Amino acid sequence: MADRIRVALFFGGRSSEHAISCATAGGVLGAMDAERYDVVLVGITRAGAMTLRTREEVLGFGLDDLPELDDNGTRVRLPESAATRELTVEEAGAVRSLGDVDVAFPILHGPLGEDGTIQGAFELVGLPYVGNGVLASALGMDKHFTKTVLEGAGIEVAPWVTVTRGDLARHPELWRRRIEGLGLPAFVKPSRAGSSVGVSKVTDWAQLDAALDVAFAEDSRVLVEQAVAGRELECAVLSSLDGAPPRVSLAGEIAITGRAFYDFDAKYRGAEGIELICPAPLHEQELERMQAIAARAFEAIGGSGLARVDFFFTGTEFVVNEINTMPGFTPISMFPSCWLASGIAYPELVDELIALGRATVR
Repeated sequence: MADRIRVALFFGGRSSEHAISCATAGGVLGAMDAERYDVVLVGITRAGAMTLRTREEVLGFGLDDLPELDDNGTRVRLPESAATRELTVEEAGAVRSLGDVDVAFPILHGPLGEDGTIQGAFELVGLPYVGNGVLASALGMDKHFTKTVLEGAGIEVAPWVTVTRGDLARHPELWRRRIEGLGLPAFVKPSRAGSSVGVSKVTDWAQLDAALDVAFAEDSRVLVEQAVAGRELECAVLSSLDGAPPRVSLAGEIAITGRAFYDFDAKYRGAEGIELICPAPLHEQELERMQAIAARAFEAIGGSGLARVDFFFTGTEFVVNEINTMPGFTPISMFPSCWLASGIAYPELVDELIALGRATVR
């Protein structure tokens, strides 16, 4: 047991996706072979405190209860410098060592976790970590800059307008014209959020102000995006250990039958009106084209480790909706489902990601 790989699993966080991250932690921990891995569990509260959690507690987390981390008074500290990989914990006024760790595994969703912030903290102290680096994480988190980079790489994205409250206050008529020029229906989204938090579908411009308020509650910059009529498809991407091009899974499809769009309740609360199909029915040439675009998109943002690339398929064109650099990772999420359909089971996927994190040179 002495040669087990020591993994520091980070979860929770300050974003609106805190509970989803905690539920993901339960799934990932349950998939990790206890004979192969020794896991240090670091739960980040909504206030940003890094706390030490127990295996029994985390294994009990699931989507049914959407867990919240309380502050148990412990404080986990990152290594003091790049000369060590030792984590420590302050508990009841005393500091003790948690030992060296081989790799950090941040399964944080949303701002202040998925956006390059904790990745930067790991890099400052030389701690290897799973997933995308600082730049790719920041780009993937920000829908405006994702679209800007992809468009520059020749990848088709939906037309959009990015706006702030200041823009609307200074030049309301100008911004209204730009927004309404996108046509209806349109989606209003926070630039930096995930899991469809703060997203509204606008079918009448009279709904715009309310939709903007919902989105601005999550972020200071908001996208208004032209709706694309087509199938909603997703595929998963993994880096390769040998320096080969990224691997892309079979496609999954989100079939919307009774909802306006694939919202938070449908993703995580089992709301009706959505059917997840994996693998999605596509002709071989269509799948190959989609996979090629997904790989190009991943490389365009400088991706490493993993990502999920979301598309609209019009029947002739694949339009990239967004790139998620830490996609939903519960055992039933689309990212692991796509890989399962492609021949990689959930525990193997976790093994691959940890191996990639340890091997990646930042």
